[in-house]
Amino acid sequence: METRLPVTDLQHPHSKYSQWKFKLFRVRSMEKAPLPSESQPEKGPLLGISPPAPPNTELNNGVGPGSVMKLCLGGKSKENVEGPGWRVDMKLQEMDNHMNQCLCRLCGTALKKVKGPVHDVHGDLDGASKGALRKMGCKFTSWPEVILKVFKVEVTEDIESVHPLSFCHRCWMAAIRGGGVCSFSRIRVPDWKPHSSLCHLSLRPFGAHHHGPVLRGWKKASIQREQWVRNITHCQKDHLSTKLISEKLPVDFLSSFTCLVCDHLLFEPVQSPCGHLFCHSCFIKYYHVLGPHCPACNSSCTPNDLTLPAKAFLSALHSLPLLCPRGGCDEQVKLDSFKAHYLGHELDEEDANKQSSEPDSYLLANKGGRPRQHLLSLTRRAQKHRLRDLKNQVKVFADKEEGGDLKSVCLTLFLLALRSGNEHRQADELEAMMQGRGFGLHPAVCLAIRVNTFLSCSQYHKMYRTVKATSGRQIFQPLHSLRAAEKELLPGFHQFEWQPALKNVSPSCNVSIINGLSGWASSVDDSAADTIGRRFRYDVALVSALKDLEEDIMEGLRESGMEDSACTSGFSVMIKECCDGMGDVSEKHGGGPMVPEKAVRFSFTVMSVSVLADDREEEVIIFTEPKPNSELSCKPLCLMFADESDHETLTSVLGPIVAERNAMKESRLILSIGGLPRSFRFHFRGTGYDEKMVREMEGLEASGSTYVCTLCDSSRTEASQNMVLHCITRSHEENLERYEIWRTNPFSESVDELRDRVKGVSAKPFMETQPTLDALHCDIGNATEFYKIFQDEIGEVYQKVNPSREERRSWRAALDKQLRKKMKLKPVMRMNGNYARRLMTLEAVEVVCELVPSEERREALRELMRLYLQMKPVWRATCPAKECPDQLCRYSFNSQRFADILSSTFKYRYNGKITNYLHKTLAHVPEIIERDGSIGAWASEGNESANKLFRRFRKMNARQSKAFELEDVLKHHWLYTSKYLQKFMEAHKDSAKALQATIDPVEIQDEEDMSLELNDF
Repeated sequence: METRLPVTDLQHPHSKYSQWKFKLFRVRSMEKAPLPSESQPEKGPLLGISPPAPPNTELNNGVGPGSVMKLCLGGKSKENVEGPGWRVDMKLQEMDNHMNQCLCRLCGTALKKVKGPVHDVHGDLDGASKGALRKMGCKFTSWPEVILKVFKVEVTEDIESVHPLSFCHRCWMAAIRGGGVCSFSRIRVPDWKPHSSLCHLSLRPFGAHHHGPVLRGWKKASIQREQWVRNITHCQKDHLSTKLISEKLPVDFLSSFTCLVCDHLLFEPVQSPCGHLFCHSCFIKYYHVLGPHCPACNSSCTPNDLTLPAKAFLSALHSLPLLCPRGGCDEQVKLDSFKAHYLGHELDEEDANKQSSEPDSYLLANKGGRPRQHLLSLTRRAQKHRLRDLKNQVKVFADKEEGGDLKSVCLTLFLLALRSGNEHRQADELEAMMQGRGFGLHPAVCLAIRVNTFLSCSQYHKMYRTVKATSGRQIFQPLHSLRAAEKELLPGFHQFEWQPALKNVSPSCNVSIINGLSGWASSVDDSAADTIGRRFRYDVALVSALKDLEEDIMEGLRESGMEDSACTSGFSVMIKECCDGMGDVSEKHGGGPMVPEKAVRFSFTVMSVSVLADDREEEVIIFTEPKPNSELSCKPLCLMFADESDHETLTSVLGPIVAERNAMKESRLILSIGGLPRSFRFHFRGTGYDEKMVREMEGLEASGSTYVCTLCDSSRTEASQNMVLHCITRSHEENLERYEIWRTNPFSESVDELRDRVKGVSAKPFMETQPTLDALHCDIGNATEFYKIFQDEIGEVYQKVNPSREERRSWRAALDKQLRKKMKLKPVMRMNGNYARRLMTLEAVEVVCELVPSEERREALRELMRLYLQMKPVWRATCPAKECPDQLCRYSFNSQRFADILSSTFKYRYNGKITNYLHKTLAHVPEIIERDGSIGAWASEGNESANKLFRRFRKMNARQSKAFELEDVLKHHWLYTSKYLQKFMEAHKDSAKALQATIDPVEIQDEEDMSLELNDF
């Protein structure tokens, strides 16, 4: 039996909902709701389903919707009364009905008609689905990926007000049967469209058949609003209602303290640019649902635009009087203290409940079956099952109070449990670990320990397991943590840019170790280089080196008193290049014939970084390498198995490096240092080469040729006659011109005439070197010459014409025996730096003088050594103007005196001949010092010192391929030179002591006995 709707139930909701606009759904679906009289049938189907033609629907004795509204509004027409607010409220109600229909997202079927569970469209795969798909080769982890692959529908862009959020079990079966990659069903996905007045979903009651749209009466206004708020904001339990205000305040005054989203009292109020007030959490939820719009006026507004209201308003808000809703408590409380007052009631109730349940809390309920097992004795799955409720509660708390940091909440609970059980030692360890200063070492420290102690992966893993099993704590980090740490230190991790872009160089930044021959433009006649090489790209390696010096650069800027943000351009970087052969590095094990395996390494050192500020005229040096000749500062760039005397192989391997270097000279690097992009220019100096390598790179003849010097054009005879007065005349450009003359012979000269014209240039120079003197090899070459002078003086060669080979051998044997006996200096097959340093002393001269018969010759030897020792600091010092200014001033006088002694007393040896390094020592040192400021700082000692590391790095890997061996050696050598790891090792010098104390907690009486040196560790 039909009943007539009372007129009182059809009151218009506009009066109460005029402010409730544009609030609960996306703006895309907030289109104007057409009136029933204005509605036109849509051309396309809704939701992909063709709805039936709506019949003439009437309400109660033929009273249509128009007549009903006319009755409610007192005979006035809707067009005169109904405003835009009423349209929006009606639209929101229809859309709410629309969303209440539980339909499948993929097939459009009602979910209740399909048997089986309902699945979340945007959720992750559950265990059963993931296992079934994994067996068929599908590795997806979320439903949007599977739906996109199977049904060809992108659901990540769905709109909540348009698209359903679930799909039925029948579509789930179709996805599983297709293996997550295809569909064997005929399911057609509907085309979901925004809601309109002709949508039959919102017009029919839930569960009605498709006989036609049926109008449903309006819900009560308060119930409708509460339902919307409950579904969107979920703030009923957190925010206070305006009904709690004890005094009857004016409506307009009260509305100013009400959130325009949830209609509750403002909680953590924020103000939009247009002046409207909301709860912060409500606006965030509104923003995620509706988009960046103000809920009150629909103007553009994002969370970043929100500000705090004025302090006067906040003071008025917090002083609002509220009536406590607890039964029996009629106390009036201010808003700012209401929460504490209400929590006091809850605590009182908890105490009362606890006291009432204490007698029963000690009685164990016997439910039958086997006894309840302890939590730690259960499997991991059973533990998860037992603690699932607690886990959910902790997760909710972490999301609400701690920003989702579940780990910190759990660790804090564990820490409090330890403290309550008086287990303070374990609690201290846990607290130290939570604060980042625990017993576990940083991965960078573990990586530095592994690289500096040359441990292979298996050796490090064995140490890691042994320490963990012995101490019960994870002190060292596993290998995967070390690999993650080393990625940031190796070239190819940081982003950068060149302006202009480098010629013939890829703009890619993520380039790690590459083939040493990549970039070599070979011609048709060239044969493949018979070598194996691995290298970093030059620009990528320089970027990694600068990022390694980031802290030093920023510290230099602060010490120089320069503004950090003002210094973004004008940086200059000075690079020292070194290249030297490592000799025979072949492995001495295995069968078969011995095949010599020689290696060459090219490396560089960042010598200094300077900046030219806008307000200064001169460049300010903000970083200078404190140890330029240490192997810790010499970064490897290229490793190759080749002979350093093989000009063609060196040309092919180092040619791409030369091309990259020339391209970098004409560009500038844009790199982020200290959080700001800064501009760097590079200047390269090839100074770390010995005599042999310089002649190879500059295309000169061998060191035993007539042209003795790589700096001037003097022949050996001219250099012996005039030992001091020479100038630097050679350069890379001049050598290139002379090579063209040698190649073309434009004047048709003979070989001797042409050789004299080009001054010994016989090959094409392929790398520019700085005309300088290598201090290390100069010291070694001069020591070799003094060693021969000592032999000649023991045998009194100045009195003999042509001594035999046997006599020379006896003199050498006597010298070696005397040095071994008096100075414990063992003879060597080849002169090295350590032997040279001990030989070139006054003590060694006194030992040799015991074997020299003539007192006059003894005094000459002593004078020669004294002069040499006064000259040596000038070319060995890093900064001679500061370290040895007196010797620098007297250098010209000492060199002239030294040359006079050689020309007179030792004329028998230097009549028409002189060694290469002795000539450079006497003739060119003052000019080089005046031009460069130093010789010792630009030596190749760092590259030479790193030669001994090759074998040790080679043993760190077990891969047999030489190409992979070079990759590992190059990688570990780069990590060995990382200043970041060096600072960690410096800061953790006592790590070995802490490690020993952790492994053996027994108190050790003598701390000095247990201390370990860093190198030994």
